[in-house]
Amino acid sequence: MTINPDISKFHDEMTAWRRDFHAHPELGYEEHRTSDIVAERLESWGIEVHRGMAGTGVIGVLRQGNDPRCIGLRADMDALPMQEQNGFDHASTSPGKMHACGHDGHTAMLLGAAKYLAETRNFSGTVNFIFQPAEEAGAGAKRMVAEGLFEKFPCDTVWALHNVPQLATGTAIARPGAVMAAVDGMSITIKGKGSHGAQPHNGNDPISVGVMLHTALQHLSTKNINPIMPNVVNVTRFNSGTATNVVPAQAELHATIRTFDMEARETIKRRVAEICKGMEAVYNIEIDLDYRWGCSPTINSVDESLSAQRVIGQVLGDENVITEFPPTMGGEDFADMLAARPGCYIFIGGGKTENDPLLHHPEYDFNDAILPTGASYFAALVEDQLKPKQPA
Repeated sequence: MTINPDISKFHDEMTAWRRDFHAHPELGYEEHRTSDIVAERLESWGIEVHRGMAGTGVIGVLRQGNDPRCIGLRADMDALPMQEQNGFDHASTSPGKMHACGHDGHTAMLLGAAKYLAETRNFSGTVNFIFQPAEEAGAGAKRMVAEGLFEKFPCDTVWALHNVPQLATGTAIARPGAVMAAVDGMSITIKGKGSHGAQPHNGNDPISVGVMLHTALQHLSTKNINPIMPNVVNVTRFNSGTATNVVPAQAELHATIRTFDMEARETIKRRVAEICKGMEAVYNIEIDLDYRWGCSPTINSVDESLSAQRVIGQVLGDENVITEFPPTMGGEDFADMLAARPGCYIFIGGGKTENDPLLHHPEYDFNDAILPTGASYFAALVEDQLKPKQPA
């Protein structure tokens, strides 16, 4: 293992940054304190700072020479709307908000790489440090791209990482192709007619229609999509009623949809609309469908994936880099940056023990021991991709 020794020197400093972010979590597009700190740190190291993209986004620009090559490194900043159940000193001070996915660690890692690169400048070209808001279902990456991220801050390639607590510390996953699924969502409101629970014939029960709709959605996933195309249509919320003796007037279903293939993605959207229309006619009931396109599949480009494998191998040792790994149905909105520019998204191990809480768990905490690993990887990427050219 070859962690950059110059980065290891400020491991304690990175830990302090990370724990401060953890103690003060902010939800998507509300990362005002976090972005203030990020901007202040970057400016203190002589890095050019741009703010306001996607509301709370921060872009740090570090140039070295007149080389036209450029690279983008991205970290996510937002927390989750959940209550933390930890008792340590840096636990969340904001009720109902928690860094349960490790974005506090990702931000600290990228800051660590920025500090090192600003001091050493062992590269030729431009580094864009992209601190992104609203990764957790807020479409922050898509918004940044739509607001001209790559036109205002050109990047030949883009790179990001994520910690994985069930993966051993000192290991990483880096592979080409699809690594995570597209993430879409839908909300279905069934508007019936309420009645006394003992007189259902005087109403139009939205719960029974919701139950049949749920069954139809499961049939859609298994019978309408080619079985070699992985997909998930999963109803995760079903809300209706307030009393045992009242037929409610309304029911709501909410679902998450995961796919890798655009054909499957479009088929599911079309069939959901058709099913809702059909049930409206059959049961003489009103159904409102709100179907939301989310992030694209996360697809790593081949050349950049090979570079990522080589660079993270230099940091952790080639034997600790997993290059064959099945994609996951989880999603990541960095996909929308990868859809615009070639690049690679890797996973680094952050497990302390086999029983560590997983991501999005109320007792999760980022493993500070791996902060130099991520910072070293980001820094080594820049020095590899923007290696100074030798005179002819």
